[in-house]
Amino acid sequence: MLLVYKATAFFPEHERFGLCSQFQRAAVSIPANIAEGYRKISKADKLRFLNIAQGSLEECRYYIILSKDLAYIQEQEYMELANLIEEVSRLLNAYCKGISSKRFDD
Repeated sequence: MLLVYKATAFFPEHERFGLCSQFQRAAVSIPANIAEGYRKISKADKLRFLNIAQGSLEECRYYIILSKDLAYIQEQEYMELANLIEEVSRLLNAYCKGISSKRFDD
């Protein structure tokens, strides 16, 4: 998430309320929904919040590609962000699988 804020700090001014805002909002949504889901008691509630986090993650994946295509970020920054997205995606998917297979008292 911090990398998103660092990257968007250098986007053109006309993107401040457009791509910057959307990208930052999606990046913040990922850990916020993971945290909210963590505290839910039922499996269904946990998975619903984690699914929202997964959606925000995919939104960020698109914004990274768009930012590179618009030449707002360089290749190195793109790779760093893309690798981070992949890592978070793997961890989040594993967390979802773990919750899905765990028995809860619903």
